[in-house]
Amino acid sequence: MLLRMSSLLLRTLRDDPADAEVPSHKLLVRAGYVRRVAPGIYSWLPLGKIVLENVARVVREEMNRMGGQEVLFPALLPREYYELTGRWTEYGDNIFRLKDRKGGDYLLGPTHEELFADMVKSEFSSYKDYPVTLYQIQTKYRDEARPRAGILRGREFLMKDSYSFDLDDDGLKRSYEAHRETYIRTFDRLGLNYKICFATSGAMGGSASEEFLAPTPTGEDAFVNCRHCGYAANAEAVVTPAPAARPVEGQAPLQVLDTPDTPTIETLVSFVNAEFGLGVTAADTLKNVVVKVTTPGSDKVETLIIGVPGDREVDFKRLEANLAPGEPAIFEADDFAKHPGLVRGYIGPQALKDLGIRYLVDPRVVTGTSWVTGANEPGKHAANVVAGRDFFPDGTIEAAEVRAGDACPRCGNELSIDRGIEIGHIFQLGRKYADAAGLDALGPDGKPIRITMGSYGIGVSRAVAVIAEQKFDSLGLLWPREVAPADVHIVGTGKDNQVEVAVQLAEELESRGLRVLVDDRPSVSPGVKFKDAELLGMPTILVVGRGLTQGVVELRDRATGTKEEIPLAEAADRVLAACRD
Repeated sequence: MLLRMSSLLLRTLRDDPADAEVPSHKLLVRAGYVRRVAPGIYSWLPLGKIVLENVARVVREEMNRMGGQEVLFPALLPREYYELTGRWTEYGDNIFRLKDRKGGDYLLGPTHEELFADMVKSEFSSYKDYPVTLYQIQTKYRDEARPRAGILRGREFLMKDSYSFDLDDDGLKRSYEAHRETYIRTFDRLGLNYKICFATSGAMGGSASEEFLAPTPTGEDAFVNCRHCGYAANAEAVVTPAPAARPVEGQAPLQVLDTPDTPTIETLVSFVNAEFGLGVTAADTLKNVVVKVTTPGSDKVETLIIGVPGDREVDFKRLEANLAPGEPAIFEADDFAKHPGLVRGYIGPQALKDLGIRYLVDPRVVTGTSWVTGANEPGKHAANVVAGRDFFPDGTIEAAEVRAGDACPRCGNELSIDRGIEIGHIFQLGRKYADAAGLDALGPDGKPIRITMGSYGIGVSRAVAVIAEQKFDSLGLLWPREVAPADVHIVGTGKDNQVEVAVQLAEELESRGLRVLVDDRPSVSPGVKFKDAELLGMPTILVVGRGLTQGVVELRDRATGTKEEIPLAEAADRVLAACRD
């Protein structure tokens, strides 16, 4: 492949786009790889399209190597498939819905579990047909409320989604592990730095779930990492080690305290320690946060109270992940007015059973733990409120914020917190979608076997942005050779016969199997050409400049910045060697 910049649809920009916040967004736009059409919607220019296709090629090669079979579904899908699984309503406002001229309901596909299950059901009937893994690389659509960061979080994006179909849970585990190893090979080839983290399944359902997160300061996902044992988890999936239960017998009786003018945990702790000598900290108080939970497609609204230690806030992303598909929202003043039994700012768990309100607590709230909490009266709190004696939670929930220094659930050492971008996610779905589709195989005894499924995604277009997010310097992009638009960028500075020689070298290198970008623009200054070469980010740069009069050209390694003058007669061989190291 030979690309000539004199005829290439490419315009680089000097300044960052006004709406760009993260490096990948700035650089991909400035370097002419993508252009914004609307919020969360981008066009791919020629160089960007090549990078996108190179990423897709790596994904496809590794999926084929694993034994996956590629199919392609439509992006425009009828409502009925998603009605079977309840996701037509579960997705709420997160999908694009439309009607045809006859009034039929359609959506633009966000994921295709239902379609994959239906295809397998239509084509396979015997246990001898299984296991099978199918995949597609397809454009997906989600109506993001806040599309941001260029192609990192868009409304239209390219994704590889694959699905495994097995006869039993052991087969599902094997398919899951095969995908896990395939993802490792894929992301290694793409040159990505990543961490495999435990994750929640959310609205997807299923049991085991892991995310592949690319660490970067601009990442929207927080994850914990134990540098002692290697444990890693998305913050939404972190498991809180529960302390041992304690006996309730012999503990001090519940005591109601007058606590005027204590609107915050800090003022409460200060007051009860000064006035009553309790000697407590914020971690000894029990904060009770009231939320209302709605389920997409239902008019029912549940009032739910979450109890967490007072030194921590409720993390709504963790709460949402653990209530999915339910959608929580904070109780407002109007909501409290409809529930006079809930005294805002003074809620305690002691009376919640009588109110018929479900109460879920942090795992640290175990039987025998004693707390300072609300007394359900204005201006009053209660001390010595003991779990398992004075209140009985309906269950536990992971909703409290996770902090650096928290105990690792695996080894007990301290956790650190980093940020990352999700580039892949693997799920053991189980039988949720097979149940909806009635997906069975006839076993050797003639009896039906309900198929179990796995779901596995890679954000192909997102991976382009993540590579850019991790591979750049102050001058521009640093593409890994596997995905770069070209192996070598040849710059002819435009004086004398330098452009002519650059083109000759480009043609020779192309004939020897390299992908070549040559800057043969006749009226562009050498300074602009050098800046463009650095911005565009090809792994190898060959400069045909003023050294040509002495019979030498300059070979540059874009990532390391090393430069070397080499004889023109050796240039093609040296470039070929550099590109194949």
